[in-house]
Amino acid sequence: MTAQTEPAGTAGTPQPPPAAGARAGAAPPRPSLASRIVGRLSGGAVRVVLIVVGLFWLVPTIGLLLSSLRSPQDMADSGWWQVLTEPSRLTFESYETLLENDDITGGLLNTAYITVPATVLVVVIGSLAGYAFAWMEFPGRDWWFLGVVGLLVVPVQVALIPIAELFGTIGLFGSVFGVILFHVGFGLPFAVFLLRNFFAEIPRELLEAARLDGAGELRLFATVVLPLGGPAIASLGIFQFLWVWNDMLVALVFADADNQPITVALQTQVRQFGNNIDVLAPGAFISMVIPLVVFFAFQRQFVSGVMAGAVK
Repeated sequence: MTAQTEPAGTAGTPQPPPAAGARAGAAPPRPSLASRIVGRLSGGAVRVVLIVVGLFWLVPTIGLLLSSLRSPQDMADSGWWQVLTEPSRLTFESYETLLENDDITGGLLNTAYITVPATVLVVVIGSLAGYAFAWMEFPGRDWWFLGVVGLLVVPVQVALIPIAELFGTIGLFGSVFGVILFHVGFGLPFAVFLLRNFFAEIPRELLEAARLDGAGELRLFATVVLPLGGPAIASLGIFQFLWVWNDMLVALVFADADNQPITVALQTQVRQFGNNIDVLAPGAFISMVIPLVVFFAFQRQFVSGVMAGAVK
């Protein structure tokens, strides 16, 4: 019989002991305390807690809505939660009174006249400037962009008096156009900074392919850059709309009594609280609900823009 030979290099070589995790019947390592905490925090209990917290955040909004649907006598006698036991006392009389108040209705119109142009101008000019800083070559481009970034740290309060004097000299003080110009001027640095960084992440190959097809800069911007930058532009539009709609400081300084927005109109009505309590609640609710409608209408684009910026 022929003796069985061992493979070369293995005869007489001691084999290493099996790993501890590979032993039969060995228990898996126990997770650390941090791992157990993270696992519990990602469970359903935390979601329930977050939902409850979100509902508590909505309580003031719900209370304002119910107060706007109560009569002035009911608002003076008891809190808004009493309507939960007597829903039959809800009425739209306060909204009818609101529509007859020229200060509130005029303030809503003035707010729209200020907010819509200020938002559109910032989005359009910021988009064009962001594309120019990202993909166009011109002398001093980087230094100009650094100057734009530096304007981000300039507070609004610093410019109130100098710009008020300038607007008074050129005849814009107290007009809606002056308020719009102020919001556009202070909204553009953030718009340019945000959109330039977003547009810079667009693949260069897409732009080069469009240029090879004969597209000019404007056509390239309209057909390639704008569709890809839609989420970022929508996010900028929401931010700018909310900032301008809820502003009161700039309107107090630059708008006169005939051009005051809803925030200033409500502040003026508060001084006469005892005589017009029936218009404060519906006016405040309308002033609050319109930005909420705008946000939820563009919520998907807003989330896409935020996530895209986070990934990039």
